[in-house]
Amino acid sequence: MIKIGEKIPKSILRIKNEKIEEIITENIFLNCKTILFAVPGAFTPTCSAKHLPGYLEHYEKIIEKGVQKIICLSVNDPHVMKEWGKHNNVSNKIMMLSDSDCSFSKRIGLDHHYGAILGHRSLRFAMVIENNVLVKLFVDEVGVFKNSSAENLLLNL
Repeated sequence: MIKIGEKIPKSILRIKNEKIEEIITENIFLNCKTILFAVPGAFTPTCSAKHLPGYLEHYEKIIEKGVQKIICLSVNDPHVMKEWGKHNNVSNKIMMLSDSDCSFSKRIGLDHHYGAILGHRSLRFAMVIENNVLVKLFVDEVGVFKNSSAENLLLNL
């Protein structure tokens, strides 16, 4: 598992705007303070009822703490992430990124096999990244939603 003080490994994530675009991690985290939170799956119960809505609810408070970007990451395809963002009215507040092949989550050691139905996904986590370096990390145990919540993150910013 990635450790505090380590550089975020170079990886390719994807976003759907007008078309699907590749985003290189070292470019997106460069020269800024970013919150990246990951969910096991878009449109799943806890992710949809608590995790993403919490970051929307506390968006202004997080930005006031000096954060320039908030990113939601999931092992779903970019089309699903775009629609999930639209469904939750994220507008331009939260960037909805796809780790479609789970390669980024695996590379940072925050992946888990959830069984036959969900397969290989990211764990539920949140991290603070400053200029491509991991500053803080909050990881939840499988089936738990606590450490990676927007509320917990705000207490620790």
